[in-house]
Amino acid sequence: MKIGLSLSVLILSLVSLQPTDESHGVPIFLYHRFGPVTADSMTITTAIFESHLKYLKDKGYKVIPLRQLVDYYRGEGAPPPPRSVVITVDDGHKSVYTDMFPLIKKYHIPVTLFIYPSAISNASYAMTWGQIREMKETGLFDLQSHSYWHPNFKKEKGRLRQVEYERFVEMQFKKSKETLERKFNVKVDMLAWPFGIYDDELISKAVEAGYIAGFTMERRHTGISDNIMTLPRYHITNFLKSFTIDILERYDGI
Repeated sequence: MKIGLSLSVLILSLVSLQPTDESHGVPIFLYHRFGPVTADSMTITTAIFESHLKYLKDKGYKVIPLRQLVDYYRGEGAPPPPRSVVITVDDGHKSVYTDMFPLIKKYHIPVTLFIYPSAISNASYAMTWGQIREMKETGLFDLQSHSYWHPNFKKEKGRLRQVEYERFVEMQFKKSKETLERKFNVKVDMLAWPFGIYDDELISKAVEAGYIAGFTMERRHTGISDNIMTLPRYHITNFLKSFTIDILERYDGI
């Protein structure tokens, strides 16, 4: 309970900001897995997750689609409303369907799912294509790419010859995009970097593959002056060790 309360305080600190403008930016929250208990460091309990959604609703924060924020940063849309936040989920774990989905319907908020297709309807821990389709049909979920099988690009670069590595990267980006677009008739042009790993070469390959925005796990608010291919997100878990006092001090009470 103490951990849960502390995490809720952290969330409140991160979203406590004045109306959206260039200096304040918009926080993007990143979740992975959900459940009744914290089975691993990537899991947040469903009860704590609902407490986040309830707080955002009760305090008048606006959960906006990630697409709306990206359009604004690209100069193609209006500024997001004051007190905006974005919610994203990486990987496609089955608990997104069993635990998160009912809450998203209850609070009726938009979520962007970054999927790596190789696991879907294949790995025991992942959702099925049918489950994802059911979620998409609510109109609350946008489906975007997390590469094809979530590789560690640093390791792959070290073991492959340059030509092989370039082909590998192209396959990861293009096959994920093409698979999701074919199955769901959606526009896939946003990419969550696997393990948060990126560099200039990867960014160039992603742009060539048709991606217009990329997302990291760097813990700070997004801003209009950020590189659109490396927008930061706060990775939210039940454990506080990955968060620093600086974050709490910087955003608490703003």
